[in-house]
Amino acid sequence: MNTKKLVINTAISTAIIVFVAALGSIFVNIGIDWFNGLNKASQWPPNILIPIVWTVIYTAFAIINFLWLKNKKLTTKPIILMLVNGVLNILWCLIFFTLKLTFLGNVIIILNLVAGILLWTDIFKNNKIYSYILSIYPIWLCIATTLNLALWVLN
Repeated sequence: MNTKKLVINTAISTAIIVFVAALGSIFVNIGIDWFNGLNKASQWPPNILIPIVWTVIYTAFAIINFLWLKNKKLTTKPIILMLVNGVLNILWCLIFFTLKLTFLGNVIIILNLVAGILLWTDIFKNNKIYSYILSIYPIWLCIATTLNLALWVLN
């Protein structure tokens, strides 16, 4: 891939990642006061940890996209799986935080967890190093799913 095309494709993929992060953040901020009033499990992570983890996750996606584009190895399947994960992430933020529908939020995050595992598995088959970079994503989705289920039960 020539340099100009690499820059354009990297800019587009990074813009999509930033869009997903920003829109999700907007939906979270709309419902944060409601969320802060919920009963939480005693094992709940500190509030400051969650945006840090998501920043690391989105950065990992940006790094992987750049490396794929640079090495001309990005195929259709991971692109579709990344888009599905992005849509599910935004949808979860909307459903859970903005609309305050905790049960439906759990359904969405379980679907997001499955999609995240499928994405990670596909990446692992094609490039183990990239899968190691992104391993925080399915791990965090497992933790987030557990926490969401606890919120639903406790509230």
